Amino acid sequence: MTPARRDLERMLADMVADASGGEISAEDALAGEHSLPALGLTSLAWIRLIDAIEDAFGVDVDLGGDLSAFEHVDALAAHLSGLLDPR
Repeated sequence: MTPARRDLERMLADMVADASGGEISAEDALAGEHSLPALGLTSLAWIRLIDAIEDAFGVDVDLGGDLSAFEHVDALAAHLSGLLDPR
């Protein structure tokens, strides 16, 4: 894994922790042992997380398709990288 990818995953894990109000630690989100919903990420926290990602990275996250990219931080980082690469 590249340092840039590692940094992106860490940033997203911190965003998960913030969006969950601290209910999910960044370390637990980053570990990937359980999906974010299994860790307790609520629907309201999902909305906060998506808003934070869109604001921080200037992207539009499409929630109309396959949402499996939002199950784990590493998959979310891969999805986000795909949104950022064409720029």
